[in-house]
Amino acid sequence: MYDVRITAIRKADYSDLQAMYENPIEHTCDVQVGQQWVSRGGAMPEGMCDSAWESMSWFVEELAAGRGNFFDGWMRNPFSAMISCNDGFRPVSFLLERI
Repeated sequence: MYDVRITAIRKADYSDLQAMYENPIEHTCDVQVGQQWVSRGGAMPEGMCDSAWESMSWFVEELAAGRGNFFDGWMRNPFSAMISCNDGFRPVSFLLERI
């Protein structure tokens, strides 16, 4: 099994959608751009957002198992993937890389 580095690359904030559809909430996403985690053996790293992990876990598990080349050459590095969490109001894009 391989380790997989997970890096927060970009964080968007759609305040117009929040104003139109979201109930006010006190606590939002704590992820910071540049923040990194390492998945060991395909396991969820400590401190990783549950919702983000749900979006990326299959890709991390595949990379950890030595597989890759998702969608027939989608990424320049075949042992990587760019995955976004499923928060439609403030999505975070994560780069997954086999290390």
